[in-house]
Amino acid sequence: MNNDSSSRIATRLREWIAAAAPGARLPSTRSLVAEYQASPVTVQKALQTLTAQGLIESRPGVGTFVRAVRTARPSDYGWQTAALRSPRAPLPSASTTMRDVANNAIAFHSGYPDRELLPERLVRAALTRAARGDAALSRPPAAGLPELQSWFARELGASTPAGTTPPNPSDVVVLPGSQSGLSSIFSALAGRGQPLLMESPTYWGAILAAAQAGVRVVPVPSGPDGPDPAELARAFDETGARLFYAQPNYANPTGAQWAPGRGEEVLEVVRGKGAFLVEDDWAHDFGITTSPVPVASRDDSGHVVYLRSLTKSVSPAIRIAAVIARGPARERILADRAAESMYVSGLLQAAALDVVTQPGWQTHLRSLRHQLQSRRDLLVTSIREHAPQAHIDQVPKGGLNLWARLPDGTDLDRLTRDCESRGVIIAAGREWFPAEPAGAFIRLNYSGSNPGAFPEGARIIGESIERNRS
Repeated sequence: MNNDSSSRIATRLREWIAAAAPGARLPSTRSLVAEYQASPVTVQKALQTLTAQGLIESRPGVGTFVRAVRTARPSDYGWQTAALRSPRAPLPSASTTMRDVANNAIAFHSGYPDRELLPERLVRAALTRAARGDAALSRPPAAGLPELQSWFARELGASTPAGTTPPNPSDVVVLPGSQSGLSSIFSALAGRGQPLLMESPTYWGAILAAAQAGVRVVPVPSGPDGPDPAELARAFDETGARLFYAQPNYANPTGAQWAPGRGEEVLEVVRGKGAFLVEDDWAHDFGITTSPVPVASRDDSGHVVYLRSLTKSVSPAIRIAAVIARGPARERILADRAAESMYVSGLLQAAALDVVTQPGWQTHLRSLRHQLQSRRDLLVTSIREHAPQAHIDQVPKGGLNLWARLPDGTDLDRLTRDCESRGVIIAAGREWFPAEPAGAFIRLNYSGSNPGAFPEGARIIGESIERNRS
């Protein structure tokens, strides 16, 4: 009976609420008890029902009130089309590498190492210490913490041969990740509408940064040994470009490392053209069978603008990188960074510095080398056994990725959909080309989670390729 009474009271109150203005105060519980000749418990049940339906709200110590009901209506942002006009550059879709996928998927698409490949203990301890220090409450210098600047300068200086002046800490500008550094470099040193030479294929983020900076990208073919110096010189002459973006060590996506002597040849071309080489050393910590020697270590005249990131090797949560540049180029980059973000979190800088200066950091890197080698070799073996149609021209000597060419005529969209429907996530290679793709490629990351599933993932890829060809 109580339930029937509370329903009857709720129905009558709904009628009252429908005629009341938003914010109107309901009669007190005592008044409702008297009006409906019901117990306080029954009245409270009716009020709870109306509250759950979003019709009323209770304000402790004040009373119960009619809630304002917002009428849903379609949004109309058409006015923004006229206000914004056409974008300066086509808006690219988000990269496949940034997708989040189900935990049970066999993920070959990601651009970041799995958590088990990170120095988790060092990172947690470093963040704790940084939070207790001055960095948690103070504003760092615009160019970065002096101690972190010194670390980046010393690391590059350790590779500098006799007769070449190593960089100074004052040549270093700390960045909130290398992606923002690319944007600043392209904007500050090339400028909107100007040509930028770029290895092809190359890092999709560099292509995106170039588009946002409004520069005109000119692809320069690059193979397993790096770009052809003669082809590079011809591109400089034909375009009038003064900037060349490249990844000499363990390039993303191909994993290529320039042949011995290629760095000096490219540097000679760049010097002869009065230009800059933007060296992206994103995979400096991911050598497997070789160790990277930056081209920047052989230049002291300011022709090489050097990018060094810690984000992938330390932690994706600690987005810290640096650009090392000399002369007016450095000042222009710093000015662009100041306009963009003023300074980089001192807390993250302090944590990054703590990690890379701990004795355990070098121990971690030695272990990482072996782990990456075993993962790489397992994936190479799996692809060659179960998906021989995916041809691997070169087993990378470092980095995180395999680059595989598929048979001509492969429908990449259909292939990626087919693989995903069976729980395997791959990245189609076209987003790594600044112009038309040179063929059908896929990029497979061997640093992701669950390497034990690599053979099964390769089997599914192989079967999907076969179905794609039928």
